[in-house]
Amino acid sequence: MKILISADMEGATGVTWPADVLPGTPQWERCRSMFTSDVNAAALGFYDGGADEVLVNEAHWSMRNLLLEHMDERVRMLTGKHKSLSMVEGIQHGDVDAVAFVGYHTGAGTEGVLAHTYLANSITGVWLNDVRASEGLLNAHVAAEYGVPVVLVTGDDLTCVDADGYAPDARKVAVKDYVSRYAAVCRTPARTAADIRAAARSATVLAGRRDPVTGGEFTVELEFDAEHLAAAATVVPGVAPSGERRVVYTSATMYEGIRTFKAVTTIVSAAVEEQYG
Repeated sequence: MKILISADMEGATGVTWPADVLPGTPQWERCRSMFTSDVNAAALGFYDGGADEVLVNEAHWSMRNLLLEHMDERVRMLTGKHKSLSMVEGIQHGDVDAVAFVGYHTGAGTEGVLAHTYLANSITGVWLNDVRASEGLLNAHVAAEYGVPVVLVTGDDLTCVDADGYAPDARKVAVKDYVSRYAAVCRTPARTAADIRAAARSATVLAGRRDPVTGGEFTVELEFDAEHLAAAATVVPGVAPSGERRVVYTSATMYEGIRTFKAVTTIVSAAVEEQYG
């Protein structure tokens, strides 16, 4: 049994504001250990449940945040940027039996601690086939295309509610309760590690490859906080204006859809000016 852990940081234990997740800040340095604790707890739980292999794919910002030296010695970690499938890199090789979304968060334009979708502020909303989409929803569709079930989701309490929509059978662990975008009632790392480990162990019964979900057409619409960012996005072939500060594109597969999404966000990031966005 091989488990892939897609590890994001905004939904980690103790994380509540931007400095907690921005590489190089003192707060980020402090929160890295709690992020690592969450991910390691998930890995230990999967091993407890009978997993033979756990591959952790770093999915936050620089994708160089986790402390490898504090992980269980059996874990392998994929770290660094410029990966074909970004947050779920590794799922495409046909040897993954389940995926866990650890440290996830809610999507742009919704309630949730540090809620966003890929870009912290510039994207104000994302819709997949007219359904408002979080990163979890987008990545779950990619996973389904490869026949890989989502078996565990951790984050704030609203992230768990969001996950009920795209992975209803998955085990969920709330490590904090939403108060505002920058405030939460947090559980201690000792408590969340125990909760995540127990949930991961339970989640192994859900592992096992499924029939790939194919035949869909995926329409993705994005809304930005400035018109020039929408214009910048249309540089990507197939991306067209769809309304005020909005663009849309359609892909035959979610593999293509998530790669186009990555291209759009990369170009838009380069078009953001420091003070005015």
